[in-house]
Amino acid sequence: MENTMPRWAILKAEGEAEAFRYNIHKEVEGTEAQALAVMLRLIDTCAEALTEAGRRRERRRVFRVSERSYVVRVESRWSSHEAHFTLAELIADTHDDSLPSSASGSMQGP
Repeated sequence: MENTMPRWAILKAEGEAEAFRYNIHKEVEGTEAQALAVMLRLIDTCAEALTEAGRRRERRRVFRVSERSYVVRVESRWSSHEAHFTLAELIADTHDDSLPSSASGSMQGP
């Protein structure tokens, strides 16, 4: 059996309240530390603190929810934007013999 690196997904949710949209923003192979570094670089470039006219926004804040989860909030005088980033580890894949086919750890298909 080939020893593969863990695979990660950087999930991104953005929007307002109940209208948040969730998606897999990027998939990354490597260690947890490598995947986290990729996510932190994405967070640093998300909703940069400049307006369309190039002026500084009133406020850009980054909140750490956990070691694998961050929220970016950018507020201007008339609006606000939020994005929630989460690092998720791939733990099951029906097309990868080195991973179980279910979250419970079963190596057999349905």
